[in-house]
Amino acid sequence: MQFHVAIARESGADQAAQALITSVREAFGRTSPDLICLFFSPHYASALGELVETLQRELAPRVMVGCMGEGVIGPFEEYENASVVTLWAAQLPGVRIVPFHLTFHEKETQSAVPGSRPGTGLEGWPEELESLSDRPTFLVFADPFSTPIEDVFEIMEERCPGAPAIGGVASGGTDLGENRLVFNGTIVKEGLVGVALWGPVWIRTLVSQGCQPIGERYVVTKAERNIMYELGGVPTLERLQETLQHLGAERGKQVAMAVQVGVAFDEQRERFDRGDFLIRGLLGADQRSGGVAISDIVKEGQTVQFHVRDPMAASEDFNLLLAQDRRNYPHSPLKGALLFSCNGRGRRFFAEPNHDITALQRQAEGIPVAGFFAAGEIGPVGGKNFIHGYTASVALFAEPFPDS
Repeated sequence: MQFHVAIARESGADQAAQALITSVREAFGRTSPDLICLFFSPHYASALGELVETLQRELAPRVMVGCMGEGVIGPFEEYENASVVTLWAAQLPGVRIVPFHLTFHEKETQSAVPGSRPGTGLEGWPEELESLSDRPTFLVFADPFSTPIEDVFEIMEERCPGAPAIGGVASGGTDLGENRLVFNGTIVKEGLVGVALWGPVWIRTLVSQGCQPIGERYVVTKAERNIMYELGGVPTLERLQETLQHLGAERGKQVAMAVQVGVAFDEQRERFDRGDFLIRGLLGADQRSGGVAISDIVKEGQTVQFHVRDPMAASEDFNLLLAQDRRNYPHSPLKGALLFSCNGRGRRFFAEPNHDITALQRQAEGIPVAGFFAAGEIGPVGGKNFIHGYTASVALFAEPFPDS
């Protein structure tokens, strides 16, 4: 396997394309990449068709997918609010790569997505994955305004049980049709693009959350859709106020605007540690009912705990996960990686540039890495795929063990 990352800062589509092509050819010669992942800032949205068409024609990759991000990540630098495009190229001998572009529509159909809202239909699921005996790994990039992402996870679990998905939600657009996704030689503005990979490649996934727990854990005793009305028989807003008061006046005031809600993803656990909760945004509260709305459906009987966004905890968690992977697999050196960081991380969160890519390269020792700042990070936790917030999701590519 070989990997390479090319970066272009040129403003013109033709100049950017030529810079990327030159870099890839210097690395691979005239051999076409098996897979290209393309990540670009919104500055390239208007001329993206020309850029992608040139790359497709000149490099002739087997598959090319990618998306727009308000920030783009290169091998050693995170480009925030800058005009930049990164091209992550891979040669994957013997690896099966099946691309797909999923779209969804609002009408009754026999292919309605299980568990989705009535009338949500799916188009674009590849036939090659219908009777697959191997377990693939999915790389996926989604438009946030047209993709019922939880439905996508259900589809994947139903048709490829246990298959991990890693990726991110496109960012930089503020409404339907403003984001750009790349699917081979075309530009699409809705749905989800991605690839399924299986064969002689080992893709390890890491999901690092950017919050630390505060206060006590509670069982949801009254809820409706995304509103938690009571925790342990007490109004949720009252529980939240108690939690902040116990931190002290100064600390409570500091974290009040950074509070999130952690929802336990496995109720069967006897004890809960960092990483055992799915972090969900706190959307608002109602003084009269005592209810608190969060950015996910919540059910009675679930365990929740308030969390707070914390750069020190986020840095510690990310570094621990990376170091643990290196300790666990000392004889499986990494060849390449993809990094998807929340657009709420970066310089604003850590008060320093290039935090996540620097931490990754500290353990990975200079491998080709690319990615983008996402409006939601996709990755598996506890054997299930979820969309996350304020996380860093990583796909680590390594050679498989000889007996695997």
